[in-house]
Amino acid sequence: MKEIERQGGMISIAYDHPGCATSTAWAKKPREPELGEKTILIERIKRLLKEQDAVLVAHYYVHPDLQDLADATGGCVSDSLDMANFGHQHPAQTLVVAGVRFMGETAKILNPEKRVLMPDLDANCSLDLGCPVEEFTAFCDAHPDRTVVVYANTSAAVKARADWVVTSSIALPIVKHLKEQGQKILWAPDRHLGHYIQQQSGADMLLWQGSCVVHDEFKAKELADLKAQHPDAKVLVHPESPPAVVQLADVVGSTTQLIKATQNLAANKFIVATDNGILHRMKTLSPDKVFLEAPTAGEGATCTSCNHCPWMAMNGLLNLAEALEKGKNEIQVDPVIGRRAKVSIERMLDFARQIGLPTRGIGNA
Repeated sequence: MKEIERQGGMISIAYDHPGCATSTAWAKKPREPELGEKTILIERIKRLLKEQDAVLVAHYYVHPDLQDLADATGGCVSDSLDMANFGHQHPAQTLVVAGVRFMGETAKILNPEKRVLMPDLDANCSLDLGCPVEEFTAFCDAHPDRTVVVYANTSAAVKARADWVVTSSIALPIVKHLKEQGQKILWAPDRHLGHYIQQQSGADMLLWQGSCVVHDEFKAKELADLKAQHPDAKVLVHPESPPAVVQLADVVGSTTQLIKATQNLAANKFIVATDNGILHRMKTLSPDKVFLEAPTAGEGATCTSCNHCPWMAMNGLLNLAEALEKGKNEIQVDPVIGRRAKVSIERMLDFARQIGLPTRGIGNA
């Protein structure tokens, strides 16, 4: 780790993770069931959910079949924190989380008395993998004068080390609040979101150099070219994207905020720079509108848009059914770590209530 020149109140750390987990990470996509098999499978899952007093909570980025199934069975389709809050408010004693591992951990942290299952425990996140707790703790210890603020896309252990956990839509109000109190911030793990928050707030922020493997790939030049081809389209960008991409946006926001923009803006066409799993929800809510995927590859590339998280793609009907039938893939969080992590999450929720921001739908990735 090496400190580089301060620019505009932001200190950036050149961080090169030795053998970075994201460079060797892998994901296995489950087999897609055939149509007849799918119908039987969906009915079996519905029966298992009822028999096991379970509810399905699914992220916007997972397969449309899982999103539709969550809706059809009284579950929830939303962002990660909303998924956990829904599980906390729902009377079911088993939560089935279709998403990535940090989402299952967050659900368990907020609902320690409940059983939390996932279709595949290997479904991870590049931001989580790229911020191992041992090295993050050393980073924090080297800067004891800073308030530690971490994004929800982190492990339970990293959350336990933090003073605050934030989502992308409440990060800016919290950082502004901390700045007003004269506090300096240590931010992790997404450098693009951190850069955006620093620019908007003017806070003194020390950034961990993580990134999302999906959002980091959006290309500004190709996005500008696509916008020129569709001048009537509004550009929607998640702030985990590179700064040059964010600058082209008509709306910058969390998953929930981007979905709301498609409903509220006076436009019929949108270019969407976030994981393309969200398009199912957008099309469901606004079936008469046109949605275009922002490009993730430059000129000459064989892929024109590859913006789907490989770990989100690990969730499927087959492994969901197997998790319920066999009780497989239960999320476990060390109780001590869970209690400490819950403090930093509840601090955010308390702040949201104080400023009148609903604690449901304050989404992140």
